[in-house]
Amino acid sequence: MADPKGFLNHGREVAKSRPVDVRLKDWNEVYVPGSLLPIISKQASRCMDCGIPFCHNGCPLGNLIPEWNDFAYREDWSAASERLHATNNFPEFTGRLCPAPCESACVLGINQPPVTIKNVEVSIIDKAWDSGDVEPQAPERLSGKTVAVIGSGPAGLAAAQQLTRAGHTVAVYERADRIGGLLRYGIPEFKMEKRHINRRIEQMRAEGTRFRTGIEIGRDLKASDLKKRYDAVVIAAGATTARDLPVPGRELKGIHQAMEYLPLANKVQEGDYVTAPISAEGKHVVVIGGGDTGADCVGTAHRQGAASVTQLEIMPRPGEDRAPHQPWPTFPMLYKVTSAHEEGGERVYSVSTTHFEGDEDGNVQWLHLSEVEFIDGKLTPKPGTERKIPAQLVTLAMGFTGTDRENGLVEQFGLELDERGNIARDADFQTNVPGVFVAGDAGRGQSLIVWAIAEGRSAARGCDRFLTGASELPAPIRPTDRSLMV
Repeated sequence: MADPKGFLNHGREVAKSRPVDVRLKDWNEVYVPGSLLPIISKQASRCMDCGIPFCHNGCPLGNLIPEWNDFAYREDWSAASERLHATNNFPEFTGRLCPAPCESACVLGINQPPVTIKNVEVSIIDKAWDSGDVEPQAPERLSGKTVAVIGSGPAGLAAAQQLTRAGHTVAVYERADRIGGLLRYGIPEFKMEKRHINRRIEQMRAEGTRFRTGIEIGRDLKASDLKKRYDAVVIAAGATTARDLPVPGRELKGIHQAMEYLPLANKVQEGDYVTAPISAEGKHVVVIGGGDTGADCVGTAHRQGAASVTQLEIMPRPGEDRAPHQPWPTFPMLYKVTSAHEEGGERVYSVSTTHFEGDEDGNVQWLHLSEVEFIDGKLTPKPGTERKIPAQLVTLAMGFTGTDRENGLVEQFGLELDERGNIARDADFQTNVPGVFVAGDAGRGQSLIVWAIAEGRSAARGCDRFLTGASELPAPIRPTDRSLMV
């Protein structure tokens, strides 16, 4: 145990954010650089090294949290990094982007603010990079087997790294012009600077992983050709089919899916554009969808100089405390204020869009909405609550319905789908097609980054077993049933 009295002597402290008026002038990460290290040892000391560490169960990766908390408390950063990497390929990603279900499961959180697990995690990995503890881990020998990984998001990268380290020759195919998937183009720079992706890619290249950008399997390269070239395939193409809003006026100009809007802002940061082709500058912006993607749109619109930003959510506003049906250690649905919400804008709950109204040139100008309430278990419009708000740019951030069915990947491989429209797989993450595996959102549906990495590791183990008959990869800790999270 790090410090038997740590949780008694120290309160919870989190990373400091830069002032709003300062950070809105750039696209750098919102947190004050270096603000964590002076406090992280004390924060790590709050970990109680519980007899039953529920934080393990809260984390899909099974991170060894009490162990690296102890090393962080003692400032043994090399040992902390080793324990952190034992279960997580990319802790700098999860430490910045994960909603931290581990903290919701922290035993200290029963009657006190939980340990700042996420802040400790990102401090360890940032220190490891600075001190040179993160090095390529090339395999000692090659197996002679080849694997194609489709998609370079967190699931694809995790699978590729595990399989490369096991000695297989791995090529990652990405349809975009750069590696990273939604990490690259879906996550704004102010949440995670892309230098973190770039140095992981360089590490993976040094280990032997090969990357092929600008190639979409199903369109640019047929699935049958890919299967002929490689001994196995791991599909980690994500769930990129966005949920639409089929209401009158949807065809008006200025209404875009979030994943049409956000990548262009990121391409500006990559140097591809001087200004984004779709910009919020000077416009009244409405974001439909109250989740993390919606918050990303809010923060992006602020930095582009929007005249106003309004975020709509059809569900009621969550409470600030756990609901009775979401007891510890489950992950509760709570009202949260992200860095984007700190920067301004209005959040409106329990409303539904009825239609859009445009000008004579076909540009959206107004969004009509009404309040809704639950009646007999269904969200129903409340009579007399209709109104309209200005909307010159609308982004739809209502989630995703499944993997892309238009590029032919599913049909060309002959893959079966489950009842939710995801690619079906067995306990080894193998599809109905021998040698073809699936990981991440493509098989699970839209989910968290920690689940993507966990599934990438699990699919890699199943793929390795298929190729060699005996896995050389450590068995991942993988809760498969959300009911096990209680």
